[in-house]
Amino acid sequence: MHIIESIFKRAGQRLRQHNWWQPSIVLTALVFSIPVLTIVSFLLRPSSDVWQHLVDTVLVDYILNSALLLVGVALGTLSMGVICAWLTSLCQFPGKSFFSWALLLPLAMPAYIIAYTYTGMFDFAGPIQTQIRDWTGWRYGDYYFPEIRSLGGAMAMLSLVLYPYVYLLARAAFIEQSVCVIEVSRTLGCNAWSSFYRVALPLARPAIVAGLSLALMETLADYGTVSYFGIGVFTTGIFRTWFGLGDSAAAAKLAGILLLFVFTLVVIERGSRRQARYHHTSNRYSQLPQYRLSGLRAVIALVACLLPLIFGFVLPAIQLGLWASDTYVDMVDESFFKITLNTVSLALLAAFLAVLVALILAYAKRVLASPAVIVSVRIVATGYAIPGTVIAIGVIIPFGWFDNWFDLLMLDYFNVSTGLLLSGTLFTLIFAYLVRFLAVSIQSVESGLDKIKPSMDEAARSLGYRPMEVLFKVYLPLMKGSVLTAILIVFVDVMKELPATLILRPFNFNTLAVRAFELASDERLADSSSAALMIVVVGLLPVILLSKSISSSRVGS
Repeated sequence: MHIIESIFKRAGQRLRQHNWWQPSIVLTALVFSIPVLTIVSFLLRPSSDVWQHLVDTVLVDYILNSALLLVGVALGTLSMGVICAWLTSLCQFPGKSFFSWALLLPLAMPAYIIAYTYTGMFDFAGPIQTQIRDWTGWRYGDYYFPEIRSLGGAMAMLSLVLYPYVYLLARAAFIEQSVCVIEVSRTLGCNAWSSFYRVALPLARPAIVAGLSLALMETLADYGTVSYFGIGVFTTGIFRTWFGLGDSAAAAKLAGILLLFVFTLVVIERGSRRQARYHHTSNRYSQLPQYRLSGLRAVIALVACLLPLIFGFVLPAIQLGLWASDTYVDMVDESFFKITLNTVSLALLAAFLAVLVALILAYAKRVLASPAVIVSVRIVATGYAIPGTVIAIGVIIPFGWFDNWFDLLMLDYFNVSTGLLLSGTLFTLIFAYLVRFLAVSIQSVESGLDKIKPSMDEAARSLGYRPMEVLFKVYLPLMKGSVLTAILIVFVDVMKELPATLILRPFNFNTLAVRAFELASDERLADSSSAALMIVVVGLLPVILLSKSISSSRVGS
């Protein structure tokens, strides 16, 4: 063990001889921090008349609606995610093996798409209310029907597609728990419910809090659902202030407050994990005890797992399929294929660049292991917690400043106007994607690097390989699985990303997400189904990967 550590240290010392390596990593972190630094700088600026107007009229509503939305989504995701995780990990009932992976399917359904489908199904002219009127003879005003386009409706939509975050991490935590504590609780007379509430749930709390934090961050980042439902929260307020009132500074201040919400969630999540750490005392595991459910209990468990799957994936997918079958002749044309090509090309380019940067950063962190590099990589990896709207505002403002400064410089010295070099280009959009999704690729790449022995680096260096050659000729072939997973996840995330694409896309450049949003905003829900269905089908790819790993063997088994 000491020999391996000394070899690894020597490899790091050789790499440190390349003086450009560490400053380059720090500079990369600074570049990817530009959006956050821009937003924070606007919080320190004097208030404008538009900002004062927002404070006097809508800011309190934005805060209250955002807080209520977080509470509602937290309750929904916790109840569905934790209960389903417990049932599929430690209970035996009909359909358990199917639900263990099928409950992940709503991850493929973006919240704004499920909002479109349920609006089409439940509004006054939709099939549900139409059938009710046909059966009863009622007319408008004769009966009460819940309004789907409301704050409560947004809570339901977001909960249905975000509960898998809690389910996935909670189930993994339940599966990895020591069989000893479960058996001890049973010998002490605890039934299934008591073992769950008094033993398993406290042990799984760090994982549950982590999953809940991810769900709440996605809630704060959502724009499509709340915009379509007409709910005043920070993301919709940023768009209205920027494009409606034309005040970028006030929009940046709103983005700054939203950023404070996000950082608060991050602090709470990390603090909770720090105060509740649990470790296994042995690597030896036995098969987890299964609580066999029969009769009414089995039926309740079946229904509890079936409802989130039906409402979170099956019904919306069926509705999208029906709409698409009716409209594909008119909607699937040359422009549709062009938009699809735009989306796939953009997502592939962003995914490959994200993984390339992640490989370099993760390898530098592994070999150098200096405080500056470690902090730099952590800074870059915080982007996933930041909503796309905030990143877009934080990108477009400094890029616009640079374009204007460079244009004036060229006019003064060469009498040539360069116009907008960065703003409104694909470069700006891809940079925003990298800021947002680098964390995903870094996490996947680091998990692959952790499986490679440090001695591999020294062996490659002894053969004359330079650091970059070691990374791409030795490490990369050994971690193809992790790299491909990172590419796939970033690819799908970019395809689904809506707010950043809406703000930063070049003129006359559409993606499937933007096209679906535009058609749905024009109340052409059926016409939006082809683009939406394409996003869902592609989104199933990482879910399939997760489904294969969800039933993997426990550590040490």
